[in-house]
Amino acid sequence: MKAKKFKIYLEYNGTNYAGWQKQKNAKTIQGVLIDTIKDIFNKSKGENKYIDLQGSGRTDKGVHAYMQVAHLECETMLAPEILKFKMNDLLPSDINILEIEKTHNKFHARHSAISREYIYRISKRRTAFEKKFVWWIKDNLDVIKMKYAADILKGMHDFQSFADKTDEDLSTKVLIEEIGITETGNLILIKIKASHYLWKMVRRIVGVLVEVGRNNLTEKDIRRFLGTKSDEPAKFTAPPSGLFLAKVEY
Repeated sequence: MKAKKFKIYLEYNGTNYAGWQKQKNAKTIQGVLIDTIKDIFNKSKGENKYIDLQGSGRTDKGVHAYMQVAHLECETMLAPEILKFKMNDLLPSDINILEIEKTHNKFHARHSAISREYIYRISKRRTAFEKKFVWWIKDNLDVIKMKYAADILKGMHDFQSFADKTDEDLSTKVLIEEIGITETGNLILIKIKASHYLWKMVRRIVGVLVEVGRNNLTEKDIRRFLGTKSDEPAKFTAPPSGLFLAKVEY
């Protein structure tokens, strides 16, 4: 049987997971998905045990996804809609398959992506229902100053000051195509679209912008962080609860 490749669109609440990437001694999104697919194939006669599942990005512990994209390569006779139904029937309630479709053999969820969009949600008030999905900030933030500071981050810059660890094969120079801040009701939404991301980069950008909104940092500090390596942004790392992977473009 010839291996087929599927493109999977999914959403998840990352609160109870140690991130996307499969780990030996921790529950992860990728790990749960692989175990679920194996369970389905074990119950289906003639299905091969070969499974390769890769995501468009490795969301961190506690980070969520409105729209994650993954590819699944396997040997199966199951149609995409049947596979989707069977997976959702077995998956826990905090992971949901939105769509599965056949794709070409050269498609790779991570390498084929040209940009990814994240949304960070800040709550201006205490909330009884959304604690796991926002960062509640008691201070009154100067959103106008935050917007001016965010504009400085647009374009191609070296974000080494905003990264926790760097992969030797991954450039710390990142093209931020879009970054916008909007207010809706009791929420402040920060949207970032970039070519790729460094570990904890988005959460540190958010944390630094919040400090600007608190009048603890200035636009001059933002330029300094981009100009020379600094450990200061690490102190302002925003919690994972408010971060969502929102869109992947190919």
